Amino acid sequence: MQQMDIRNRSGSQEAGSQPAGGGTGTGRQRAIRVLVAKPGMDRHDRGAKVIARAYRDAGMEVIYTGLHQSPAQIARAALEEDVDVVALSILSGAHNTVIPRVCEELRRLGLDDVVVLVGGVIPAEDVPGLLAAGVVRVFGPGSNTDEIVAFTREQVRLRRGEPA
Repeated sequence: MQQMDIRNRSGSQEAGSQPAGGGTGTGRQRAIRVLVAKPGMDRHDRGAKVIARAYRDAGMEVIYTGLHQSPAQIARAALEEDVDVVALSILSGAHNTVIPRVCEELRRLGLDDVVVLVGGVIPAEDVPGLLAAGVVRVFGPGSNTDEIVAFTREQVRLRRGEPA
């Protein structure tokens, strides 16, 4: 298995990784921080690891929660890690139940400015409900990781009020 510079939620980094650098008071904007999470009982984490690696390779700080996270655990991790983005990967079919609860928990903790993205096998007829719940965009199987990264950067730029 290849090594990844992705910090696990426990705080440890995988072998060979370097701590990600943030703002140091030098006028540089801090790196985008992304929490990649697997809500519910979903055990398929390949997609989560692919997107985590794409974000890492794009210079973002990535925190991976691991499997079987409750909506409350995900929201609490987002708060504690001060993330800009919560990227949820779900393949279990429970997206209409679990994802709105994650969005609710984020709002309850005052994290209305966090960008929520979802990836997985989501039927087209379910997407409007997820968007109404607070998801910014849903990415399906085969989505281009470069496009996901570019979309993520743009959404964070807009939320931070940075110029184009």
